[in-house]
Parts: sequence; C-alpha cells; structure tokens
Amino acid sequence: MKTLINRRKFLQGGIAASAAATVSLAKKSQAAHFEGYPDSMGVLVDLSRCVGCRSCEAACNQEQNLPTPEKPFNDFSVFDEMHHGQKRRTDETAYTVVNRYDVPGMDHPLFRKIQCNHCQEPACLTSCFVNAYTKTPEGAVIYNADVCVGCRTCMVACPFYIPTFRYSSAFHPRIMKCIFCYDTRLSKGKPPACVEACPQEALTFGRRNDVLNMGRQRIRENPDKYEDHIYGEHEAGGTAWMYISPAPFDKVGMDTTVPKEPILNFVKDFLAIVPMVLTIWPALFTGIHLLATRKDKLEQSKKTEGEV
Repeated sequence: MKTLINRRKFLQGGIAASAAATVSLAKKSQAAHFEGYPDSMGVLVDLSRCVGCRSCEAACNQEQNLPTPEKPFNDFSVFDEMHHGQKRRTDETAYTVVNRYDVPGMDHPLFRKIQCNHCQEPACLTSCFVNAYTKTPEGAVIYNADVCVGCRTCMVACPFYIPTFRYSSAFHPRIMKCIFCYDTRLSKGKPPACVEACPQEALTFGRRNDVLNMGRQRIRENPDKYEDHIYGEHEAGGTAWMYISPAPFDKVGMDTTVPKEPILNFVKDFLAIVPMVLTIWPALFTGIHLLATRKDKLEQSKKTEGEV
C-alpha cells in the first residue's frame, strides 16, 4: 500500500508540475507579442523585372552551403515541375525557389521568388513555446536548433507555409528556412546573397520604410504597369519581403486571403493547447506506465508466493 501511495503522489505531482508549466508557457507566449523593429531592413521584389534566371537560387545555395541540386541552376525545366499539384516550394535543400506563372492576358510569363518573408510579428516565433526563434533588430527571423523540440508548431502557424522539417537526418531533425543571410551578411550590414546576385535589379534591399516608399513611388509613377498594392506591407501584420506586381497577386500564386493583422490573433487559442499537450501527456503516460508496472509486479509476487 505504501508503494501505491507513493506512486500516486508521484503521478499527482507530475501532473501538477505539468499544469504549472503549461500556465507559465502560456503566459510566456502571450508576453511574446511583438510588432517589429522600426529601423529593420527589407527587400522590395519587383515581379515586372524578374526574368527567372535563378541566380538568386544559386547564390543562396552557395551562401548557405546547401546540397547541390539534382538539376543545375541553368536548367529551366524546373519551372514545369509539379509536386502534388503544386509548384515548387522551399525545403531543406533550397531556402529560396523561383516559379513561373503564365498569366492570362499577358504576352510573357511572370516569375516569383519565394523564401521566408521575415514577418514583423512572426507567427513562428510567437507560437514557439521554447523560444527557438528570434526576430533580430535587422529584421531577420532566425532559428536556434539547439532548443527546438521538434513539435513543428511553427509549420502550422506560418501563413506562408515556409518552415520545413528535415527528415533526412534521424539524429539531427530540425526546421529549415531562409535566415535572411543573417550570420554572414545582414548582421554585418550587407544585403542578402540573393539580392546581390540579381542581375535585373528585381530585388532592392534597404530599410523597410525606404523600400516601401520606393514601391509606392513606382506604383504612383506607373499606375498602368503595377497593381495598386504592395504585398507584404500589411499582410500578416507586415513582412520584411514585399512585392509589387504587374498582375493580380493571386495570379502569381500569392495568397490574397492572408489577413492584415498578425496571424497569432487567429491561432492563439489553438497554440495555447500545444504546450499543454506536450507537458501533461508525458505525465499521464508515465502514470499509466507505473500502474501497469505495479500490476505486473503484483501478479509476479502472487505467482512466487504460490510456488513457495
């Protein structure tokens, strides 16, 4: 009986500790509300200038020491690839990809570069209960694999479906995404490798407010050339990567249903459950294991006494 009481106390203590941890983590998540740095950097992407040369992909691959792709960067057959009915997406081997879009009514295709948009108030950051993400003053959203527990909540929270999980390594799984070349370039005042490599000047790097003004000026001076909108100025609360386009944004694969306020406001109720599941469930399973073990020991004890 004494053993049973001790185990019950252990189980109760474990659940209580888990509940306390859940409350603490929920408070921590709420306290993580953040609206970006006023002097952070940004990039304006002009879709009217991109020719699909994939120089940005090659530069990113080299800068981030990513695996050599199956097809070289001068192989444009990748634009015809479809995976599960979708065009190419970023993954563990490519932090940025360029896709081609044939827009009805236009006599030439448009190309769009895709990467982490580095939100002003990142849903990946505010949804992460172990603080694996950081929004730097320069504007980058970076990731710390050392504290990540692999829950992949950030993948669910991201409105742009950018973070991907590296399944190829059984012992070192981690989230893979663009980090704005933070370590090697951005933190040193240099533009990202993809921006520097663009031969068409489709990517303009500078302070976010400055490139926003540049985008507004181009639209104002060429109202017949561009859509009257800068994608990323307000989407998901604002992003560091922003786009202007000669065609409606939904025609170039961009989600025009993304709300203008931070995604956290819409998913915070769901995200509050995640730390609860990850902390309470282990305690419950521990209790079940203890009860099952006790039952086995009692049966073994009775069997031994019967033999005696």
